[in-house]
Amino acid sequence: MEAMSTMTGLKSSADVLFLLLGAVMVFAMHAGFAFLEVGTVRKKNQVNALVKILTDWSISTVIYFVVGFPIAYGISFLKPAGELLGTTQGYDLVHYFFLLCFAACIPAIISGGIAERAKFWPQVTAGAIFAGLSYPLFESLIWGQNASRVQAIFKSFGGAEFHDYAGSVVVHSIGGWIALPAVIILGPRMGRYIRGKSHPILVSNIPFLALGSWVLAVGWFGFNVMSAGNLEKISGLVAVNSLMAMVGGVLAALVVGKNDPGFIHNGALAGLIAVCAGSDIMHPLGAFVVGCIASVIFVYGFHFEQEKLQIDDVLGVWPLHGLIGTWGGIAAGIFGQKFLGGIGGVSFASQLAGSALAVVFALVSSFIVYSTLNKTVGIRLDQEDEFNGADLAIHKIGAYPEDSIR
Repeated sequence: MEAMSTMTGLKSSADVLFLLLGAVMVFAMHAGFAFLEVGTVRKKNQVNALVKILTDWSISTVIYFVVGFPIAYGISFLKPAGELLGTTQGYDLVHYFFLLCFAACIPAIISGGIAERAKFWPQVTAGAIFAGLSYPLFESLIWGQNASRVQAIFKSFGGAEFHDYAGSVVVHSIGGWIALPAVIILGPRMGRYIRGKSHPILVSNIPFLALGSWVLAVGWFGFNVMSAGNLEKISGLVAVNSLMAMVGGVLAALVVGKNDPGFIHNGALAGLIAVCAGSDIMHPLGAFVVGCIASVIFVYGFHFEQEKLQIDDVLGVWPLHGLIGTWGGIAAGIFGQKFLGGIGGVSFASQLAGSALAVVFALVSSFIVYSTLNKTVGIRLDQEDEFNGADLAIHKIGAYPEDSIR
């Protein structure tokens, strides 16, 4: 009896450690978001990029603890600490920490789209609403306390439940499609489009951009592999599929992006975003193809967004997270099939329907939030502050203070 109790305790401790390591890896990805944005925006907006990501993370931590996680999973932490620890060594707490890292991706994704001209506090408010209310509500429908009813609907007409192992749709598609109305309502940066003609604004720092991509890519193995939730469900297939999709994205971007370093480093992320949903059921070669297609979608989607639609999405978060997140959900219904070497158990119809549901949910919630903020407190810096840069206008210091003094 004592031996069984000891084994149960060891299993609980191992699961807590497993998920905690995953949480720390995904937490580190937020540094990747920060440096990806820092390297893309102009020097006068680099401090703002760093502060936004850290502030959004901090606000998300509190709001998801008090409101978001209970909405998504029906578990409240408003109880004595002894009860929180329970008999599982506080597994629910580290589960919250791990899933917080997913929720906090939503404002981090939006940050890249609205960079260089958004007011600080209205965006912090919007991020809190999305991380604490909108995202957890959708999370509850697919992964959480309301999932059984919604998944039953998918299964009734598609033959299988909607499958999103690590969040191509629940996290990335939602974040990217939420960003789109924000970017449109905010409008383009000063000088980006003049009399209908595009005037591209150069990135500031390729090494920082590359660093952001690398940090995100490394942390992504915590994002995908640790989505198993506990040690006994860990899958080497998820790890290798993530790797293959990443390199597929890089190699495809190398070709269609014509050696452009921005496309190449974002191509790695495109592959990783696309493989999240089906990383546990695809064959590695299928994952490679999914990553290649994702990268092509990003390169051409970015050009279409920026040049044809003339939407000034600074980091291209709508094509990168929105379009490719949607592709990832659909791709799981294609490359997860047994006839393409997958494990099976997925339905193309269910994957298409679930991916479409996320698009509608994200667009509606984003339009409501940003329209309200825009009509009440305003969401854009005035022309003088935008010209001087968000660093000086909001934070009263630039990224290189010594240069300012000189």
